[in-house]
Amino acid sequence: MSDARILALVRGVHSTVYILMVAAIFLLLYAGATGYVGLWLWIALGLLAIETAVFAVNGLKCPLTALAVRYGATTGYAFDTILTERTIRLTFRFFSGLMAIGLALLALRWASVLG
Repeated sequence: MSDARILALVRGVHSTVYILMVAAIFLLLYAGATGYVGLWLWIALGLLAIETAVFAVNGLKCPLTALAVRYGATTGYAFDTILTERTIRLTFRFFSGLMAIGLALLALRWASVLG
């Protein structure tokens, strides 16, 4: 397989993971806001725990970024994904904050502080 094809595959996988993590964060926010508890919440929490562990082990960097560079991606914000630079630029801060809010809301609900 050529480097260009491998890079396209890495970008596709990275973008898919990105979209799944965004969905998991929004489900977490939904659960925190509404009190929803079900299989999808547990799946979302599991995915977010794995993603957090991967980031922590890799020095708060995605390991797919290094793989993308290895197969020819150039530097910049959006070089390792098919998403636009505008979408990626503040992703880590924005979604980390949303995840923290969702976890806080969920904790408050489970502690019976919120309805």
